Amino acid sequence: MEEETGTLPPKSAFSEWYNELLWRAEIMDVRYPVKGLYVWYPHGFAIRREVYRILREIMDREHREALFPLLIPASEFMKEAEHIKGFEDEVYWVTRGGKAELDIPLALRPTSETAIYPMYALWIRSHADLPLRIYQVVNSFRYETKHTRPLIRLREITSFKEAHTVHATWEEAEEQVRKAITFYREFYERLCVPVIVSRRPDWDKFPGADYTLAVDTIMPDGKTLQIGTAHHLGTHFSRTFQILFEDKNGEQKHAQQTCYGISERSIAALISLHGDDRGIILPPDVAPIQVIIVPVIVGKRKDEILAQAASLATELRGGAYRVQMDNRDLRPGAKYYYWEMRGVPLRLEIGPRDIDAGVVTAITRDGERSVLPRINLGEKVRDTLSGFEVRLREKARHRMEDGITKVTSLSEIPPALEKGIAIIPWCGERACADKLAQQSGGDVLGIITDTGKSVRKEGSCIICGEPAIPTLMGRAY
Repeated sequence: MEEETGTLPPKSAFSEWYNELLWRAEIMDVRYPVKGLYVWYPHGFAIRREVYRILREIMDREHREALFPLLIPASEFMKEAEHIKGFEDEVYWVTRGGKAELDIPLALRPTSETAIYPMYALWIRSHADLPLRIYQVVNSFRYETKHTRPLIRLREITSFKEAHTVHATWEEAEEQVRKAITFYREFYERLCVPVIVSRRPDWDKFPGADYTLAVDTIMPDGKTLQIGTAHHLGTHFSRTFQILFEDKNGEQKHAQQTCYGISERSIAALISLHGDDRGIILPPDVAPIQVIIVPVIVGKRKDEILAQAASLATELRGGAYRVQMDNRDLRPGAKYYYWEMRGVPLRLEIGPRDIDAGVVTAITRDGERSVLPRINLGEKVRDTLSGFEVRLREKARHRMEDGITKVTSLSEIPPALEKGIAIIPWCGERACADKLAQQSGGDVLGIITDTGKSVRKEGSCIICGEPAIPTLMGRAY
């Protein structure tokens, strides 16, 4: 069968490789009859479940998970002019219920500020109610008019983690934004995905925010992918929705707010950065199946080999590994292809010689082969997976470092952008950013910082010669 023996396009042809990988590795089916909406295969959804398990684990340390409605009344949605202006071309509107025209049109959430904040105005009364930290994982809808791409540019974002926090002071909210970036760095470290953080310029910040910090990574084709954002909202929304609290002195004050989000773009980065010409490669922490056991049937010892393989699976499951045994009636090579395509970190082969020697043959997804003794096998598997994860993380980190180039002249920018990100000196003015885009083919992403605070100026702007700030440029998705 083609799905068992066919080859992927080379990863060097990234767009073709990515599109083919999605169905061969059973991540997403793109054939749903609505543009920009896609179907998760069970294997892809299992990867999503493990990725969001980690995200929830991190968020649950100081947030509580909730769920707010998908439909937002136009009366609430239209309250915040600047926010709405940022989304007005992307909103899906529900105007009928059955055959009846609705009195008030309902928006399918493009994001949930206008759904959540009217409720916050009811819930918050006193400084004792603060800080309030709530998140949800939901789908959201945006009428995307650019070229859609699964997991990257969607009309239905199926896996939007959005956190919304409320604080007494601007400084406390700023500290929460810093924490959000710390959370996201940890999250992507566990996915072995390297990131770089920048403060977006004012014209590219979240509509209604005081400032926006964004998390980017470099994709295999050299383009940058924004895979997380954190926004300091100040009192912009609390004034609109009258989110007030009584402080310790008995005065009524508008609350300070933040919001921050991650979507299934995190999974796009995961599969794109680590995958190779044979399929996806998953870090052990997010692999739905961490160990696949393949019995190698030779001669008349089939029952013995299958029994040993089943015993091995039981033993490893007892050690809390996610394990599966492949006893399908297929050639070993077809099984190897199947599980490599789906990114399983470790394959254990057991045949007559392995049984006689008291060992199993171990092959990690990056091709490292070793022989592991059956005694204390769980510990040996743990060490093998740990070594594999370290190699995966380091390889991704080195690629990221190689894709970042510090430049000092316009002529150096285009070749730097072919590799990934250019670090340039920029004065901060929109006019100079526009000239940079026109002359280089890239865009100003933002100044390099993990906080919202100003950064020390260094050098002279490439365009105007004024004092400059180290700034990221890239060709973004």
